[in-house]
Amino acid sequence: MKQEFRREEALRYLGITQRTLRGWERLGLVDPAQEYTFEQVVAMRALVRLHEAKLPARKIQAALKAVRRTLSEIENPLTELRLYSEGARIRVQVGPHHMEPESGQLLLNFDQAELERMVAMPKASGPQEDQRRSARRKHDAEAHFLRGVELEQTGARSEEAIAAYKRAIELDPDMAPAHVNLGTIYFTAQDWSKASSCYKRAIELNPEYALAHFNLANLYDELGEQESAATHYQSALKLDPNYADAHYNLALLYQSSGHVLKAVRHWRTYLKLDPKSSWAAIAKRELDKLSSTVLVTSPGARS
Repeated sequence: MKQEFRREEALRYLGITQRTLRGWERLGLVDPAQEYTFEQVVAMRALVRLHEAKLPARKIQAALKAVRRTLSEIENPLTELRLYSEGARIRVQVGPHHMEPESGQLLLNFDQAELERMVAMPKASGPQEDQRRSARRKHDAEAHFLRGVELEQTGARSEEAIAAYKRAIELDPDMAPAHVNLGTIYFTAQDWSKASSCYKRAIELNPEYALAHFNLANLYDELGEQESAATHYQSALKLDPNYADAHYNLALLYQSSGHVLKAVRHWRTYLKLDPKSSWAAIAKRELDKLSSTVLVTSPGARS
């Protein structure tokens, strides 16, 4: 399993922007870092779920403080417990029990046999029970999603990862990262139609998902549809201006289509963001090649 995620990798994997992450850092929900462990990324996925439920970051911060105050033996509530939304409220599952974090009060709970009897009786179903079932499905979907990530990172057969992602989507059809990861497996297999469908569905679910735009741009670029590719690279950069790989690929695209000044601009931005990698050496070589054939009036020249 991959043990470290660079900051940009974590942002793409989680489907959030730099702005969102910096907000969490300011509130102490996430420790500022350039690299994260797998466990830290799992904790951030829990934050993403609460964020997607439209819960304010400060309410999440207050709930975490309350949990730590009530359950002092818990070091990281985001990974050791299950936090979920119930309407505008945050609930915490502690073993078989459910807790209201601010008060520390345990909520009414039933054993499994009683739950099964209630589920079998239509009249017993109500808004709260429906919300709890939905929360359980989302939790199970998350587990299958993370299983898919682990299978990919350990080199398992693609069929196994596909099955895990499909199960995650079956349980939570709105899980945009599962659609993206599934699309990437299809992309690698050159199944362009399925990959395209997955990426487009992820964008429908979350139009601000920079990685989905980036991957769809790569697909269009692979198919020679340069205008569509440029549109989605630009969408990714609008959402995340520091998306180094998007600058790199867009520079290549503009260079190949004869838009030299645009290519120069993106090569330079890429080198500022990623000056030391092996890819930076290629970027510098291409930039030098362009600079020797065209007069660029200033480093900040725009087309």
